[in-house]
Amino acid sequence: MNEIVQEKLKRIPTYPGVYQFFNSDKNIIYIGKAKNLRNRIRSYFQSKKHQRAKTISLVRIIADLEWIVVRNEVEALMTEANLIKTHRPKYNIDLKDDKTYPFIRITNEPYPQVLLTRKIVKDGSKYYGPFTDVGRLRMTLKALHKVFPIRSCSFYLDEQVVKEKKISICLDYHIKKCEGPCEGLVSQDDYQEMVDRIEDFMKGKTKKTESHIVELMNQASINQQYEEAAMYRDQLDAIRSFKERQS
Repeated sequence: MNEIVQEKLKRIPTYPGVYQFFNSDKNIIYIGKAKNLRNRIRSYFQSKKHQRAKTISLVRIIADLEWIVVRNEVEALMTEANLIKTHRPKYNIDLKDDKTYPFIRITNEPYPQVLLTRKIVKDGSKYYGPFTDVGRLRMTLKALHKVFPIRSCSFYLDEQVVKEKKISICLDYHIKKCEGPCEGLVSQDDYQEMVDRIEDFMKGKTKKTESHIVELMNQASINQQYEEAAMYRDQLDAIRSFKERQS
């Protein structure tokens, strides 16, 4: 470890961010993200006991380092992804584990779908994310579908399809998980209003959604439906955790 690196290790902040390692030719050789920049960067230069051989090889040629402070972990993830795509550092390619993080996608359709995806398609769909906690994300998405009964089918649906009765209602309609846009049982405007409220939620406006789930949880408890009440409790925890990640 040279003097430049030693000196910078003393000044690293404890905020979330993205860090870059450089070799002696001033080329970026690795880009990473961290909830706590100081802890993450310093960990490379501590015990090598549990490090992989390629990580040890990387550390040996680090001649300089820089960091970028961001507001939260999600922003760090997005910044890291953009920088890696731009610079394609050698060790990001060598050390990659093919892990991709999911997004919530709102499809560009007259009756949009709201779903989890790991692939971005440039078709006018709206994307929120990426998210690191897939379990929490799935639970949040499940809670949103409970509060806003939008369709879960993957058919393309527009007024012509509805008019020609090409698709029939499924079980989701009968168990009140969908309002039946495929048969025109909900207007496009009313359906879009639900989608708009989901978008508000994704932007951090979660109060109404939380209140609705609390009502469902309390009612289930009053009815002694304790397993259902516990499910709503878990959904509420997921939503609140999601909100904290977005702040």
